[in-house]
Amino acid sequence: MSFSSRTLAAALVAVATVSAPMIPMAHARESAAKITWRGKQALQQLEATEPRSRLYAHHARAILVFPAIFKAGFVFGGESGDGVLLIDGHAAGFYNLSGGTFGFQVGAEKFGYVLFLMNDEALRNLRRSNGLAAGTGPSIAIINTGAAAEANSTTLTKDIYAFPFSEKGLMADLTLQGTKISEIHPR
Repeated sequence: MSFSSRTLAAALVAVATVSAPMIPMAHARESAAKITWRGKQALQQLEATEPRSRLYAHHARAILVFPAIFKAGFVFGGESGDGVLLIDGHAAGFYNLSGGTFGFQVGAEKFGYVLFLMNDEALRNLRRSNGLAAGTGPSIAIINTGAAAEANSTTLTKDIYAFPFSEKGLMADLTLQGTKISEIHPR
């Protein structure tokens, strides 16, 4: 076997090893009640650990919570997780966040995302297009939970604010680039 063939074989084995735990998660869909419960718990956790998120929640038209997103990759990567759309604290729909990437990356992690949809247009866009694709449609700002930036009701100018939280693992790229949010219909 040549050097490039051995390198390719080693890369394929690494991808299979790193991404194997994600495969059952992508196919095993939780019930609507379980997704709703986990989503509400995740939102409470975010508000308890990141007080700034309460301002966004107070002004949001709707809140899309992905309590657990699993991401893994070795050159090629993927991520997936199910979430709930909350309007006035009640489940109003269910969505899957998924995406793939290519480039220098290695590792695996689990994290959550809360997306605050700040206006009716952002909510309409989510529903009308049967989901969202990062980089198209409404403007999305990712809030770094460690950043010192202050927000108030006059500085909330984006359509959607995204808070990543509870990062656990060894990958350092928490962006929405290359992701698609699609409506799902759990039982």
